[in-house]
Amino acid sequence: MTNHERYQRAFSTLHASEAQWTEEPNMKTTRKHYLPKALAICAVVALVIALAGIAYASNVGGIQRTVQLWFHGDQTDAVLDIRDGSYTVSYEDENGETHQQSGGGVAFDLFGRERPVTEEEILEQLDMPEVEYEDSGKIMVYYHSQSIDITDKFDDDGICYVQLKDSDKTLYLTVKYQNGYSVSETRFPSPWEFN
Repeated sequence: MTNHERYQRAFSTLHASEAQWTEEPNMKTTRKHYLPKALAICAVVALVIALAGIAYASNVGGIQRTVQLWFHGDQTDAVLDIRDGSYTVSYEDENGETHQQSGGGVAFDLFGRERPVTEEEILEQLDMPEVEYEDSGKIMVYYHSQSIDITDKFDDDGICYVQLKDSDKTLYLTVKYQNGYSVSETRFPSPWEFN
């Protein structure tokens, strides 16, 4: 007799009970689904590459949006276009004439490395007072809804101090005649600190 025949004879006498047959269809099998580590690592790498591509695409295209800014005492809708730390603002005055203003710059991080200025820093700069020398000889300071003529307020050294109050803050402005100006939220800047 072969081994195969012996096994058949030994197990042919075993029969499953009726209770086991009825329980079998009701039994639930549990399977554990898991993600292999290699597949998880590939998914993370793909996500990082995709986000880097999005960041690169948004940086190449720049940021362009409509903002409300103050120009010459009037709040105006303007188109702000920011690219790598520089900006261009386009707006229309009350006569329908289009004006453009450009600027930008760099800032330094805590380690002394140069970086382009951010959108927040550009908007903060655009929200500062402006000093304008008009063709008529007037010297005007514009800050939000305020328009102040400072033509006759310069001292013998060609320096003018102007305090600007807004609803939530006070700014201190020091103007050197035809030689720049500086703004502070705490005190009048010394004329020897700038230019």
